[in-house]
Amino acid sequence: MGSRQLEDYRVVVGDWAACRADAGLIRHEVFVVEQRVAVEEELDEHDAVCVHAVAYAADGVPVGTGRLLPDGHIGRMAVRRSERGKGLGALLLTRLMDEARRLGHGQVALAAQVHAQPFYARHGFVAEGAIFLDAGIDHIMMRRDL
Repeated sequence: MGSRQLEDYRVVVGDWAACRADAGLIRHEVFVVEQRVAVEEELDEHDAVCVHAVAYAADGVPVGTGRLLPDGHIGRMAVRRSERGKGLGALLLTRLMDEARRLGHGQVALAAQVHAQPFYARHGFVAEGAIFLDAGIDHIMMRRDL
């Protein structure tokens, strides 16, 4: 089996009702299983009001996700381990930023896990403030003008 190219993926944007099964599967695998975040902390009341993006491989398997909150915050960015390093995070982030622009946001913000700070910096996000704990993991706030 050859390696996948970025053009082999498609991103679907929708509400929680449309994206819940696939986004929830990826988030559970990445956050709950890999990073040991409590299920109660991973799922929250914000999902119902967010715009969600889910990336699918050519075979239809869901492989990445992220969400945009009504206030312009991007969150719950997750890519399955087997698909990391292929540009999927950038693809999802770009789609969510495009959606934020479409909704009239002039800026987006996110709480990046510290290990992912260089990834977001490459996409124009600037760190601000001190490192803080969220779900037992070091994070830093980052912002980007659109």
